[in-house]
Amino acid sequence: MKRLTTKDNLQVIYEDNHIIVINKRAGDLVQGDKTRDTPLADIVKGYIKEKYQKPGNVYLGVVHRLDRPTTGIVLFAKTSKALPRLNKLFKEKEARKTYLAITKVKPPQEKGTLEHWMKRNPKQNKSYANSKEVPDSKKAILHYEVLKALNNYHLIEIDLETGRHHQIRSQLSVIGCPIKGDLKYGFDRSNKDGSIHLHAHTLSLMHPVKKEQLTFTAPLPDEPLWNACR
Repeated sequence: MKRLTTKDNLQVIYEDNHIIVINKRAGDLVQGDKTRDTPLADIVKGYIKEKYQKPGNVYLGVVHRLDRPTTGIVLFAKTSKALPRLNKLFKEKEARKTYLAITKVKPPQEKGTLEHWMKRNPKQNKSYANSKEVPDSKKAILHYEVLKALNNYHLIEIDLETGRHHQIRSQLSVIGCPIKGDLKYGFDRSNKDGSIHLHAHTLSLMHPVKKEQLTFTAPLPDEPLWNACR
């Protein structure tokens, strides 16, 4: 998948001295991997260096990740003071994340909770949702609600209680509702741009330094099916 973002078209949702919040585009890699494509973290560093005319290296801490084909909110720490505090918020589940997903198949109930035991296969870069605990698995919980019926599709809001690898993608797939475009987890065809219709929509957390409660919202991608959800 081709990376789309440069520092010139970076979508900054919020920025202060300690944190910066980005609306990630499909194709952006949050942190470097074996592809050696320029990650979003490096692009944000370039943006900060240029905007503030910073000499030398720019500090930027990666707090969490989003899958490459997924869009939406990514939070970075701009200071070494903020990073461990943000890590603690995420670890202690004090950062609330909600996602929007589009599926062809409607879930069996309008709203519900999914609980599985996730086991990751690093070689496949895929996670499997099991109904019972298996060796090396981790418990995964999400809450969902069907928000809207679209032409042939359904808009679902997901509130993550845990943050496992590919959790939403795997859990929706195992109940027969793979996300549009997600070939890896059972959708019948890919999206032309390599994206999947999964968007990290909101993030709520306490500011790591100012101790103010903040909520960020990432605008939906400008794409026909997402536009129908507005």
